[in-house]
Amino acid sequence: MNEIPEQIVAKLTQEINEIDDVKLKMVATEEGDVTVIYFSSLIEKMTLQTMVTIPLANNLKQIHQIAQYVDPKDVQGAVKKLNAGQTLLFFHETNALLSVDTYSAPTRAITDTETESTVIGPQDAFTESLETNISLVRRRIQSAMLKNENRVVGSEANIKISIMYMDNIVSHKNLEDLRNRIDQVDYPLFTDISVLKQLIEDNPLSPFPQYYMTVRPDSICRYLLDGRIVVFMDNSQLAIVCPTSFFEMFVSIEDYYNRWTTATLLRMLRFFGFFLTIMITPMYISALTFHPEILPYELLLNLQESRSKVPFPPLIEVLFIELIIEVLREAGSRMPAKVGQTIGIVGGIVIGTAAVEAGLLSNILIVLVATSALLSFLPPIFLMSNTSRFVRYIFILSAGLFGLFGQMLAFAWLIHHLLSLKSLGTHYMTPAIPRKPSDLLDGVIRFPTKYLKSKSGLSKAQKK
Repeated sequence: MNEIPEQIVAKLTQEINEIDDVKLKMVATEEGDVTVIYFSSLIEKMTLQTMVTIPLANNLKQIHQIAQYVDPKDVQGAVKKLNAGQTLLFFHETNALLSVDTYSAPTRAITDTETESTVIGPQDAFTESLETNISLVRRRIQSAMLKNENRVVGSEANIKISIMYMDNIVSHKNLEDLRNRIDQVDYPLFTDISVLKQLIEDNPLSPFPQYYMTVRPDSICRYLLDGRIVVFMDNSQLAIVCPTSFFEMFVSIEDYYNRWTTATLLRMLRFFGFFLTIMITPMYISALTFHPEILPYELLLNLQESRSKVPFPPLIEVLFIELIIEVLREAGSRMPAKVGQTIGIVGGIVIGTAAVEAGLLSNILIVLVATSALLSFLPPIFLMSNTSRFVRYIFILSAGLFGLFGQMLAFAWLIHHLLSLKSLGTHYMTPAIPRKPSDLLDGVIRFPTKYLKSKSGLSKAQKK
């Protein structure tokens, strides 16, 4: 790469030296020679030709109309523009440095969502392109009150994010709090927005997700019109909604497309399924180890007969099969889709059957663990499924050490922890702790749509 004689371009050239996909070329124009600098990996040839090459040769006025002037002394700022997909133009006669936004890297097309699929409603999902995701939202909310603020995070990578909100509805106190949290983040690289989410949560030590994450534009629009704040990140398919509540982790956007009776039934199934999945196997341990009297006599006989050949205590037995389930789940997720499904189904059947026949496990426990595993997948938010798996181990150990008393201690800890959690300064247990009476209309029980017109109290700033 030949060094440009001018001092300004020489400094810039030094900064981008030894980068193979940086292209420099000299173009003769009506205003003298112009040095064009760009990243070939971030710009398509057709875009470069349409926006830069042809106008330089035939219509310099077009260049000056669309270009932005860059301070030639700000070399680092110029490099950042190059990394953002912009083309730099240095006019040798006037020593002017201009930038043209030519970013046109390949992006994935809009497709159906595989993680939050629904039968009723739109099927499109966000992609890894920030501009595409914002356009999917603006296509649904065509209002001048829909604002978005672009920021850059990552001390080394300089990743672009966008904060989106309805200016006439949002709590500006919550908005200012979120801005401050993002501005205080000091982290080198954000490969996904879930990394940023962990850095701006109220309690990073909690196993519970404190912000709602989704890939569905229709879900994001619903929260925006409720006064929430949404954060997008370039190169990430997910979007963050804040503040949010524990109950919303069990709400699917399809609930609002279904009849209120169906939606209520499904919500109750997801909500109570969360508590069932963390209680089923611990109850098995408590009953067999400390409290056999709580079981009906016939069921107790069946359990004793099923465990007659098992040499381990119930705690070890449950931990063994739970870990086997985790191994199958993790192995299946790391393999190609068709192979992963086969591994999960066949592996579970073969290992379960062999373990029972070998006397390592009881057949009743296999049924309980399988039911618990299925219940853990009921929440529409995958992070809450992971949380239930972690919390279940706390209950299993508590039941193995202290029986029902240990389970109640663990449950008391769980309720206390949920009550103490906050999401962007707002109580995590809203609407169980309602900020306004209408919050109770859209909780575990979803009332008919005509009663759900008012904005939820969760959208308001927390009073001190």
